[in-house]
Amino acid sequence: MTGEECAPGASGTGAPEAGAPGAGAFAVDARDGRVGRVVGRTGPTVRLRPPGGGPEWECPCDAVRPASPGVVLRARVAEANRESQLPR
Repeated sequence: MTGEECAPGASGTGAPEAGAPGAGAFAVDARDGRVGRVVGRTGPTVRLRPPGGGPEWECPCDAVRPASPGVVLRARVAEANRESQLPR
């Protein structure tokens, strides 16, 4: 599999599909509401990593939706808090 199934623009129009955020964007797993940063795509799935770190999980492309601005803000704060606790 090449990952084209859920790649932005896979619809053939050249425009990103709704619900298919690109790498680095925050997204929501609609199956359970978990928020994660998109780290990649493999075939028909998107790999997400929770804000602040943790194990990645896979989510079907059709169950991923872009995170709202409020969700993105909370995720970025969680990442900043995690980074501030790391030893320097």
